[in-house]
Amino acid sequence: MKETTKIIYSSMMIVLVIAAGFFFYSRQHGTKVDDWRYNPGTDLASKFSSPIMASPSRMQFATGAASPEASNIGFAVGGSKDINNFRANIENNYLPISTDMTYEGLFYDYYFDTGETEQCNDLFCPSYTYAISEDPFSGEEDYYLSVGLNSGIKDFERKKLNLVIVLDISGSMNSPFNKYYYDQFGNQHEIEDFDDSGKTKMEVAAESVVSLLDHLEDDDRFGMVLFESKAHLAKPLSRVGDTDLQEIRDHILEISPRGGTQMSAGMELGTELYNKLLDIDSSEYENRIIFLTDAMPNRGETSKQGLLGMTEENSENGIYSTFIGIGVDFNTELIEHITKIRGANYHSVHSAKEFDERMDEGFDYMVTPLVFNLNLQIDADGYEIEKVYGSPEANEATGEIMKVNTLFPSRKEEGETKGGIVLLKLKKISDDAEIKLIASYEDREGNKEISEVEVTFTEDSPNFYENKGIRKGILLARYADLMKNWINDERESLDAGETIRPSVDYIEGIVVPEPVVLGQWERRSTPLVVSNHYIQLVKDFRNYFEDEMDAIDDATLHQEVDILNKLIEHEVLPRHIDYE
Repeated sequence: MKETTKIIYSSMMIVLVIAAGFFFYSRQHGTKVDDWRYNPGTDLASKFSSPIMASPSRMQFATGAASPEASNIGFAVGGSKDINNFRANIENNYLPISTDMTYEGLFYDYYFDTGETEQCNDLFCPSYTYAISEDPFSGEEDYYLSVGLNSGIKDFERKKLNLVIVLDISGSMNSPFNKYYYDQFGNQHEIEDFDDSGKTKMEVAAESVVSLLDHLEDDDRFGMVLFESKAHLAKPLSRVGDTDLQEIRDHILEISPRGGTQMSAGMELGTELYNKLLDIDSSEYENRIIFLTDAMPNRGETSKQGLLGMTEENSENGIYSTFIGIGVDFNTELIEHITKIRGANYHSVHSAKEFDERMDEGFDYMVTPLVFNLNLQIDADGYEIEKVYGSPEANEATGEIMKVNTLFPSRKEEGETKGGIVLLKLKKISDDAEIKLIASYEDREGNKEISEVEVTFTEDSPNFYENKGIRKGILLARYADLMKNWINDERESLDAGETIRPSVDYIEGIVVPEPVVLGQWERRSTPLVVSNHYIQLVKDFRNYFEDEMDAIDDATLHQEVDILNKLIEHEVLPRHIDYE
């Protein structure tokens, strides 16, 4: 009996040892779980709570996936990260809407000398340069000040990430890129020139999300929500190291479009996945929702307050949002409002290649806001702010205050920073040449910093530029102003059925365009038109642009010359005559 007991005891010990070994092996090497929940044949995956996998340890700030370059970085403002909608409309012979051209989106296409003369050893170090530049049409002198967005961070590494992808799987996602536009009556117009990959928006979006997974580390968490006329939990928010990513990739690639579009339902369910993570240490973790849609809602709430309200509340709770618009029908006005929210940004994509680049390059920068509530106060008797270029909050500037909601880290190459300036057009009201600048901002933990500096306009000769960075900023700002005025004037003329009354001429020069208010959600697609008056302006501006491009020595600016040439060569509508 004792022998039998010993054998049983020994067997139990062996089993326990094996089990313990398996347990510790699993802890060391990880048991990968396929926790995919979405089943398109049922509603079982719709809107139910998800388990949160506990992270085994806390890590310091500089953890996670490394940045593409291990050197100093600069900053770029939040909000728009491109003007792809503007270019895509013109290339396909459609008249853009003025909100397609954003100053910060245009700036983010280029690298700038920020005017940094001293090494920055802090999180954020603004630098300032000034210029006096003649308007290319009127010859009047304009005064500008650029704010360089510099940082002392070296070897940037993002924090651990709690990431939720909210993906539009509505029926409109079954179309190829650039295949159609919607006119002001909601009628679909087919066009022949669309992305030649042969893939639908859904296929490209799924492949891009799969590529994004390669940027995640074991201590990150990943979850996914799908939405059409209602929202579905596809994958709970769980630790990447515990997830069978290959199985998840396979599931994502099998997603098929269906149903209508209720964006607020997707955001609501995506937000619910963070219910158990609202008290995380923000110095170690980043919460972000990446929301992908072709932005054509036709079901549910049509007011932007639902989606916008949730995005604002999320921001207050430390959950930030990135919106990615898929295709030329993306409504930039709506998203421009959304991206004024703390920690938010957006991209638009119009091809498979572009989608992959947006989701792959600079991923760590896209999900890591570092500076908030940047305010620049001008204390001067001689100047006040007339216009701010390069910030979503530009229209909120007063005569003395410049506001920037959020700064994201940005690439720095050969001493220049991508999108690294905000440009101020100044109104000279006296001969006092001294300007006192007071900059204040907050870091992620709410710590406030203030810096003061005095800038003196020592030069009074026309066409003086302290560096090529501010010269490039002025060129691009004037280009954007001209394009916005052209769009607004052409649309106003078409709507009224009257001869165009141009805002830009050779007396007043390039004026700051008036803000416009569009209808909600759906964009209005109109065939491309360019009046005789604007064709002449664009011709003269192209000459100015090419001269400045040579002076700045930046060949990448040529893509804007291509746009100008397209407008010059476009056939003029017979009813559009010169305005006398």
